[in-house]
Amino acid sequence: MSKLKNKVAVITGGNSGIGLGIAKALKNEGATGAIVGRNQETLDSAVALLGDGFIAINADVTNSEDLERAFKTASEKFGKIDILVANAGAGSVGTVATTTEEDYDKLMNLNLKAVYFTVQKALPYLNDGSSVILIGSNAAHRAYGSFTLYGAAKSAVIYLAKGFSTDLLDRKIRANVITPGTTDTPAFEKFIPAEQVDAVKQQFAEAVPAGRIGQPADIGNAAVFLASDDSSFMLGTELLVDGGMTYLVK
Repeated sequence: MSKLKNKVAVITGGNSGIGLGIAKALKNEGATGAIVGRNQETLDSAVALLGDGFIAINADVTNSEDLERAFKTASEKFGKIDILVANAGAGSVGTVATTTEEDYDKLMNLNLKAVYFTVQKALPYLNDGSSVILIGSNAAHRAYGSFTLYGAAKSAVIYLAKGFSTDLLDRKIRANVITPGTTDTPAFEKFIPAEQVDAVKQQFAEAVPAGRIGQPADIGNAAVFLASDDSSFMLGTELLVDGGMTYLVK
């Protein structure tokens, strides 16, 4: 398994959930690199799980100085970067009637502004011909209750892949988006009481045409494809990895 042999990857939010699933999949195909996150405990456990070839960098993607330090550190350790996965992000529940300006700024800073500047700050450290992978959400396509702002941010992220690819044509850096649906990550525990998590996951699974919710490995497999030469003719594209939730009716 060596589609990504000698490739260096940086995955933001790579310490848990989808980000860790992506890091595992990239490593399994031969990549080395760095995971970036804010929680030192989960960074330590994730990098121990990944083993040799990966390092953990504690950094806040909403802080420009942290981003610059993270990419400089990864580049000094491994050399130029070939794969950038801008995965860090989080949803929050709120309607247009209840969301405050502070809520708005916090969500947009993490889910949109940080994605834009993650790519910008990485550019001096990216090899020409690199693959940039952004993480969207099918909330950009379906109006889930109380996720209006999150869906709007992810809609913009989907557009960024097109814009970045156009901006970076001269360097042959291509940007694409993976759009997950409901995925089995620790985020469930943040929004749902522990005793209800299994029942809620089952409810989601019953609503997914594929008959189950997604796993981080599903997103990881898509990331391997976009990171590898197999997708060299894809620029500004969105891959829906959502079990059919967006376009199929069960």
